Amino acid sequence: MKLRFLGTGTSTGNPEIGCRCEVCTSPDTKDHRLRASALVETEGRHILLDCGPDFRMQMLDVFRTHPIERLDAVLITHEHYDHVGGLDDLRIFSRDEAVNVYAESYVANRIQQRIPYVFKERKYPGVPNLNLCEIKNKPFLVEGIEIIPIRLMHGRLPVFGYRIGNLAYLTDLKIIPKNEYAKLENLDVLIINALRKEPHLSHETIDDALANIARIRPGKAFLIHMNHGFGLHEVMQKTLPENVFIAYDGLEIYV
Repeated sequence: MKLRFLGTGTSTGNPEIGCRCEVCTSPDTKDHRLRASALVETEGRHILLDCGPDFRMQMLDVFRTHPIERLDAVLITHEHYDHVGGLDDLRIFSRDEAVNVYAESYVANRIQQRIPYVFKERKYPGVPNLNLCEIKNKPFLVEGIEIIPIRLMHGRLPVFGYRIGNLAYLTDLKIIPKNEYAKLENLDVLIINALRKEPHLSHETIDDALANIARIRPGKAFLIHMNHGFGLHEVMQKTLPENVFIAYDGLEIYV
C-alpha cells in the first residue's frame, strides 16, 4: 500500500494570506501546506481521503509523475469546506462512470445542499457524476478492500477517521471515544492531526497527538493538519520521538 499526502495543512492552508510569521515566510517547501487530503493506492485501486478546495492543484502535481486513470472511492471525513470543497473537480474522473463518494448520512445531505446541480435528475452537461454512498460506523468494502470507519469528535461534531489495512487516517479530531481505540490496535502507520502548540476548541495540540500516539503504539506515526502555530518543520522534527514524523505535501509512504 502506498499513501501520498496531497495536503497536510489546516483550513487556511500555509502560508496564511497576509501573515508574515516565520512559518508563513519560510523558504522551506515542507512548511508550505495545502488543505488536508491523501491518496491511497492499494491492490491496484485508488482511494481518495477527502477532497478539499486544493484538489485540482494537488492532482496536477500527482499527474506529473504518476497519471491515474480512475478513482475507485472518495472517503469523506466530515462536511467542512476544507475537506469537501473540491468535489466539483472530480468531473475529470467521472466522464465514463460515476465516482463513488462515501460519507455518513448527515454529511451526504450537506454535500447535496452545497452542490445541488450535481444531483439533479436532469444534469447540466459536464457536471461531475457522483454516486453518494451513505455509510455507518461499521466496516464496508470498496472493490473488495475493507474500510473501517473510526468515530472521532471534532469538538462537538462527530466525524470519521478511516482504517485501511494496517494504516489509519485520523484528521480533525479533539477526542477519540474510548470504545474506538480497539479499532486502532496493531497499526503499522498512524496518521493523526496535530494542529499547533496552543490549545484549540476542536483540534488536538501537538502534545495531545503525542499522547494518543503513545497510547495507540503504532509502528510509525505521521502528523498532519498543521497550521502556522505548529512551528517550523525542520525545528519541530528534532523535538519528536524517533518513530513520529511530520508529514508534508507530496510525501509518499509505503505500508
